[in-house]
Amino acid sequence: MRNSKLPGLASLTIVACGWLYNLGLKATVFSFVPYAIAFGTLPAVATLALPEPVWPAPWAMVAGALFGVSAHLANVLPDLDDDLDTGVRGLPHRIGARATAVACPVLLGAASLVILFGTTGPGGAEPWRLVAAVGLVALAGAGVVVGLRQPKSRALFVIVIVAAIGAVLLFAVSGQSLT
Repeated sequence: MRNSKLPGLASLTIVACGWLYNLGLKATVFSFVPYAIAFGTLPAVATLALPEPVWPAPWAMVAGALFGVSAHLANVLPDLDDDLDTGVRGLPHRIGARATAVACPVLLGAASLVILFGTTGPGGAEPWRLVAAVGLVALAGAGVVVGLRQPKSRALFVIVIVAAIGAVLLFAVSGQSLT
């Protein structure tokens, strides 16, 4: 039986995460948690709104959470110095620009690999998935190298955007595998 409240509750969870972040979690070591929960819950908004609501596959929620933490790191990275001046000391501030710049593409790459192999059928991975995996690992590796050398560079920004687009496209083609 369809429960029309479930997608709304999932959506409210996402909004609550944004509020909790802005009400103070952004200045703590747990600054990544609202992003992980919100992005991890996002697939549930879609699957709970189906005619026969179901929770998304675990891989979808894990990939969403990894994507969310990466988004947090990417969002904070350019503002680390300004945030420190205003007293914000979230996780990225505590681990520093270089570690934040390295973790961002690594987490995006991990999210993409979770999507790629979480949606693999019983027959094993299709060749395109293996090719995509190699490309995503190479992209994450390039992000790590750039992040180590120039944590706040335009090149890292471009790598992160390309990796994020890749992860979103992988989510989009996962279709029925979400459930």
